[in-house]
Amino acid sequence: MNTKEIRYPSAFISKQLVDALRSFSAEAEQIKCLHPEQLSIIYKQGWFKLFVPKIYGGLALPLPKALQIEEALAWIDGSLGWTVTLCSGANWFVGFIQEKIAKDIFNNETVCLAGSGKPSGIAKIIEGGYEITGYWNYATGSVHATAFTANCLIEKDGVIVKNDDGTPKITAFLLLKDEVTIHKNWDYIGMIATASNSFEVKKIQVPAERAFVIDKAYSRIDEPIYQYPFLHFAEATLAVNSSGMAYCFLELYEKIAADSKRKVDPEIILQLQEIKNQFKTSRQNFYSAVQQSWEDHLQNNNTSPEKLLLVSHASRELAAKARLLVDGLYPYCGLAAADMGSEINRVWRNFHTAGQHPLLLSYVH
Repeated sequence: MNTKEIRYPSAFISKQLVDALRSFSAEAEQIKCLHPEQLSIIYKQGWFKLFVPKIYGGLALPLPKALQIEEALAWIDGSLGWTVTLCSGANWFVGFIQEKIAKDIFNNETVCLAGSGKPSGIAKIIEGGYEITGYWNYATGSVHATAFTANCLIEKDGVIVKNDDGTPKITAFLLLKDEVTIHKNWDYIGMIATASNSFEVKKIQVPAERAFVIDKAYSRIDEPIYQYPFLHFAEATLAVNSSGMAYCFLELYEKIAADSKRKVDPEIILQLQEIKNQFKTSRQNFYSAVQQSWEDHLQNNNTSPEKLLLVSHASRELAAKARLLVDGLYPYCGLAAADMGSEINRVWRNFHTAGQHPLLLSYVH
């Protein structure tokens, strides 16, 4: 990828697919999950398997290219992009799951893992495995997920197991669809079609081989993507969702501005142009930082801390400039932006709901 010329999101998905996916966005929000036609396109394009190896029918894309697709999907529709991003991100765990289980789970066109990183479950060590009880929030894609992942604290003989440094030991588990109870309680102003519901299990017995550790030292597939640090992987994938939605909002604003007869103060126009320029520069810097870290990763089978820190900074900067752009343009969009039935309002609601994710709000030292 040539970071000197970062192409517009529309360059990565055909107009025919863009129009088809967008045509179901309003209905998807009404039914509170992605529309079956949207899911059908996702399955055919393999977007839930962006990071799944080709032996399981995945696309096995390098990180920079996958980010461009995720940004394009978020530009098409926020709920669509977010769901693909979170579910394909969870499918990335294929690199850490035992092969015999991975074959059963990922040799499936519709595979979609939903889950939560919060350790809000307890896994009691029993003979041959674990007994798990827990309740997890915000499992994006829950209603069409084929399996779930959940982080748990480990308990042995009634005591929480701790690491050498005294912190509680946290382990991820793969849970089957028929083992979980989904609570359809996702009720927020935006990202409605992500179906980011809660799920629960009570005293289910899980074999030991369904536990896995998300760390490059424990990866089971020798591919670069599974050696890239998960934190920076997650930061980058969330950042492009903010970017994609901001671009969509900008497009809709420009259409409204072109059709409006209202005069805007020339000074305001200059201020808005500066905000646009800042956003586009931050996007350029983001893709440059990701590309540099990825090339370093491929060459050295490792990425320097300095380059990873640049990815963290660039991800947060992109999210911040996207927010500045959307909030800067909003007052000049007229009442259409406040109309709950309008496309621009849906984009605004999606953007600000996704923007509550804490990962891109914390300060990087």
